Amino acid sequence: MSLLVAWLVTAISFLIISKIPFIGVEVDSLNKSFVSAAVLGIVTVLVQPILRLFFAIPNLLTLTLFQGLFTFIISAICFGIAAFLVQGFRLRYGIWSAIMGALTLSVVSNLIYKILPL
Repeated sequence: MSLLVAWLVTAISFLIISKIPFIGVEVDSLNKSFVSAAVLGIVTVLVQPILRLFFAIPNLLTLTLFQGLFTFIISAICFGIAAFLVQGFRLRYGIWSAIMGALTLSVVSNLIYKILPL
């Protein structure tokens, strides 16, 4: 059940952030929003462990001072990969849209979770 709720919240968050013009995230329709949310979830599950391993040495060298930064970079990369894979989900400003989209998706999703009576 929680996976279904997470998928729904992410899809709604995609629709909301696609309406904010300066971010540059474009989603064509509600259906594409659901597909994008599913693909982002799958990409995150598959790619995030590999990227965490890749960023492990820089993370250790900085004594985890920038751990949040590396996690954010990984989220932006996953966001960009999902946009590359889903036709109808575009990043108008390239990496800038991936960074801002990942940040905004996180904020909007957290706000929706706070509103939901779960």
